Amino acid sequence: MTAEGFLEGRRLQMARGVLLQCIMGGYPPARFYGSDDGDLALVAEPSMIHPLPWSDEPRALAICDADELSGESSNLSTRGQLKKVIARYAARGLAPVVATELEFFVFAPNTDPTQPFRPPVGLDGRREDGQSAFSVSSNNGLRPFFNEVYKCMAALGLPRDTFMHEMGVSQFEINLLHGDPLLLADQTFLFKHLLKEVALKHGLTVVCMAKPLAHTPGSSMHIHQSLVEIATGKNVFNDENGQPTVMFRHFIGGQQAGMADFTALFAPNVNSYQRLCHPYASPNNACWSHDNRAAGLRIPASSPVARRVENRLPGADANPYLAIAASLAAGLHGIEHELEPTEAIQGEFEVPDNLSLPCTLHAALERLKRSQLAKELFGQEFIEGYIASKTMELTSFFDEITPWERRVLAAQA
Repeated sequence: MTAEGFLEGRRLQMARGVLLQCIMGGYPPARFYGSDDGDLALVAEPSMIHPLPWSDEPRALAICDADELSGESSNLSTRGQLKKVIARYAARGLAPVVATELEFFVFAPNTDPTQPFRPPVGLDGRREDGQSAFSVSSNNGLRPFFNEVYKCMAALGLPRDTFMHEMGVSQFEINLLHGDPLLLADQTFLFKHLLKEVALKHGLTVVCMAKPLAHTPGSSMHIHQSLVEIATGKNVFNDENGQPTVMFRHFIGGQQAGMADFTALFAPNVNSYQRLCHPYASPNNACWSHDNRAAGLRIPASSPVARRVENRLPGADANPYLAIAASLAAGLHGIEHELEPTEAIQGEFEVPDNLSLPCTLHAALERLKRSQLAKELFGQEFIEGYIASKTMELTSFFDEITPWERRVLAAQA
């Protein structure tokens, strides 16, 4: 839209079905988004209108809510779903506080998708070979790129906590500062968009796939969650003695109750499950533990005031609005129904069958399809539309034969 049209308040409308567009560009049948496929209104969030600092021409980006023309939030909007979950907490006098940790890879341009991604050539004229994890000099070869990333983050008002090289080849992680869940979802979305745009200016490719390289750790989007009283700002996961509360246990119980049903929301793509098949760094379970990274739900070591629950299941490819909404909705379900968690686990452990999670997109979608909890928390229209769109993507994947199949299976009798 032109700046003049935007400033005049001209309403921007979009077909309702676009909210269910699959990643290949197609759409499920119209019955999933209203047979008429009428319009939605895109309503800009006033605090999320940003001039784009990487653009040579003056341009701005406005994050919008997708509202029905009658005024209410569309059931198909993931941002709207998150706002509804936050409102349910507010009705109980509570406000969730979240933070996201986003991992991503920086690669050289990949013009042939049949070839593996490669790290870029750095300022030293060499490609990284994977020996730079957690090193203070690990991104020196990409310093011009990261310098512009930092400047653009400041221009967009994106506060960063820590930035580091992760375990993978040319893999990095940013921790965003904790705060309001909707704000953090907006910031996570903006940061991913920023990364890709700045990378293009520097002749690089940023990839937020869950598992872009074989034999290399995948990329997660861990979600840290706590709850405070709106009236006092007190962390309700602690009692007056700084010990865990009953509400803390019920929140974990709800997370455990929802993780298997919501796996397709946390791990939305075929590639998501490549990451989850290596369970130590990417636990595919609903176990919980104190400071054990093999558990899907980890309680990080912290002071009582910072007591929180880390959901380690979501990948970097997850929709931040939907992943945060699903995680918080599960915790609220546990509080409302006073669900008790299992016993915490420590050290090396075997995952009990009742705490294992779907390990393929097909299995995750089948579990979501059977979930009454998902339909109760997100509405039947959203869940059925989401499944329809993701089923199209899965079908498209199965329409192709992979190099592994040709290489390994062609010679079999």
